[in-house]
Amino acid sequence: MVSNQKLFSVGNFDFRLQHLLVIGVLALSVSISMMIRSTPASYGLELFEFDPFFNFRATEYVLENGTDAYFNWIDEKSWHPFGRNVSETSQVTLHLTAASLYPIFNFGTSLYDFTIFLPLVFGSLTAIVVFAFVRVLGGTTAGLFAALIFSISLPIFTRGLIGWFKSEPLGLFFAFLAMYLFVSGLKFNKGKISLIKLIIAGFFLSLGLSAWGGILFFLIPIVLFYFALPFFKNKDNFIIWAAPTFSISLIVFSLIFERTSTFIIGYAGLAILLPTIFVIISGIIMKFSSERAKIRNCIIILISFVVSGVGILNSGIIGLPSFRYLNAVNPFLTTQDNLTDSVAEHMTTSITLSFTFLSVFLIFAVIGMWFLFSRKTINLKTDMRIFAIFIGIVAIYVSSAFIRLELFASVGIIILGSIGLTILTQKIFEQNKQNLTKLIFPVIIIILFIIPVTLTENNSWLTWADFPPSILSGGSSFSKFASDDWKDATLWIKENTPKDSVIASWWDYGYWITTLSERTTLADNATLIDWQIKKMGYALITTPDNSWNILSADYTKDISPYLGNENVVKFGGQLESEFNKNYLEKNGISCEQIFKHEAQKLNVGEESCNPITKGMDADYLLIYLAGERFYAENSNIPLYTLEGGGDESKKTWFAKISNHQVSKMVQNDNITPTKFYMENTTLGLLTPFSIYKYVELNTGRTFDEYQNGFIPVYINDLKFKDPENDPFYLVYASPSFYNQQSGPMSTVLIYKINHDYNSQN
Repeated sequence: MVSNQKLFSVGNFDFRLQHLLVIGVLALSVSISMMIRSTPASYGLELFEFDPFFNFRATEYVLENGTDAYFNWIDEKSWHPFGRNVSETSQVTLHLTAASLYPIFNFGTSLYDFTIFLPLVFGSLTAIVVFAFVRVLGGTTAGLFAALIFSISLPIFTRGLIGWFKSEPLGLFFAFLAMYLFVSGLKFNKGKISLIKLIIAGFFLSLGLSAWGGILFFLIPIVLFYFALPFFKNKDNFIIWAAPTFSISLIVFSLIFERTSTFIIGYAGLAILLPTIFVIISGIIMKFSSERAKIRNCIIILISFVVSGVGILNSGIIGLPSFRYLNAVNPFLTTQDNLTDSVAEHMTTSITLSFTFLSVFLIFAVIGMWFLFSRKTINLKTDMRIFAIFIGIVAIYVSSAFIRLELFASVGIIILGSIGLTILTQKIFEQNKQNLTKLIFPVIIIILFIIPVTLTENNSWLTWADFPPSILSGGSSFSKFASDDWKDATLWIKENTPKDSVIASWWDYGYWITTLSERTTLADNATLIDWQIKKMGYALITTPDNSWNILSADYTKDISPYLGNENVVKFGGQLESEFNKNYLEKNGISCEQIFKHEAQKLNVGEESCNPITKGMDADYLLIYLAGERFYAENSNIPLYTLEGGGDESKKTWFAKISNHQVSKMVQNDNITPTKFYMENTTLGLLTPFSIYKYVELNTGRTFDEYQNGFIPVYINDLKFKDPENDPFYLVYASPSFYNQQSGPMSTVLIYKINHDYNSQN
């Protein structure tokens, strides 16, 4: 640091100038982080994205009903008619933390507003925890650089903006706190202090896992570190008890929560237990082996443990992780599941996107990695150097799987980059006669910090925070557009539909409908039942008669004739006749459906009677459309372009997910709808627009038939409006539908499912 000059004393502690600098840089880091993360507030204070709405609702449930009720809560408004075991499938720590803090720190605000600000606070304060963690690895200067890089890191702040009341902000806060305690507990043998730190580290990492499953990432460098420990930290018995202390703490505390216990009892438990046992055995071998045989014996043990782990996983004794976790470990793994591929954040990242996210800090990270591998140039302890290398390499490797994991690339860049900057700074300022270089160097570093944040035009890091909350933009592709269409629509549902109504929609909107409308939905953003989502996709893309029979039928009625036997099997079910025959032969009685909430009351195991073949029992069907309204010269009739990020943009995925022929639904540009789609599919007919002309963009000429490169232009054309003769009829359209001004259109349309309709089938 710059100076060790003493300013004043508090007891035995001397407050020096360097402490003032540390406080100043940390305050700056937290302030910058808060300012960037607060940007969306200019559009209105709302929860962001989709999951935060469920998390708000779950937190509200804890406060109103208590923790005992929460842990026994079967949410009957989700995944009708099956319900959802909330504590088993949710980020429990997030809900309990918010519910615990609200009575203390609400300052008179509503719970809704409190949950909007909570991620902003935790996300910004994480800069201090990052400082503490990296300080242990690379020193105080490295910690300060790390806090500054963290505060402006694009992949991190975009998943922790104001209103982002979901997994990442709290999960990262607990994880970095756990990592700080873990590395500081292992760095020096301080007896009881190390013991306490390691126990608390296990506790906080288990909380992080409960808050966000992605925190499993931090187990990978810990496992690698364990396997490396005996080879360089073998002079005493410290690691023999230190490593098991952390591991046992992590396992015990993880068993408290249902969701994390499934990790620990399965593959995550195996991943932490095997290297822990290896550390213990290696420590014993090191103690009793000769100097020449120590390393050889440990290598033999290491190979045997790795082979044993692979064998256990291949045997099927321990279940493998879900695809998204496997994909993180093996980025080259591909999926044939269209539902998984349809999620935007699961899209494979690219070199261009990675550089946009990491920018010039990649340079600092490369310098840091070079210094860490160097034997002569740095004085960092070997164990801290190795842990920094492991976590940096693993972070960058894992981030190559898909876009959401770019967040971990930032974690690696923060650690490696801050260490690289620190050592580079030390090397420059150690020179005796390089005064000009010493003057220019800080200026260059400041400029390099500023460049990605403010430049380039329309793609600076700040612009990635400058967009409205999803509830205002509808999640459309109009990044600066905000309206109250979704809030108005959900309020209409709440005030104008029976309380026991079931609302059908694509799963994207499930949490909004359930939370804001207080109505039951068929699917939501938890994506718990894949076949339910596939059935919904099929209902949107098949014929109106088929859709009506699938959506309106009771959940005990067989709808196989309308879904198709091929799709029943494709979605994971059995042919109804075969299921009934096999069940009767096996049990002697016919299958009786028992749902989660009923099973809990009756204290029996739930029974699903081939549910894929059963009706969806819906009362209303909601669709969302986004596009632009404009007027031709000398005309007052509005024209429209669609493909703005609503359901109209998802028709290709609906077709793929529901086992339809894509080429029958869209043209060869994979966007423009075919005539068949517009005239024969439910979503095409629910869309109150028809294609008027096709436009050649370069010339502005219009055509009646589609050709490659042409853009369809639409006019208003409401098809379903007859409550007596149509299977669905429009009962609500949000304000944007009726607006006549040019510009973006973001409209929510609600159709009543006509239960009196006479299907032709």
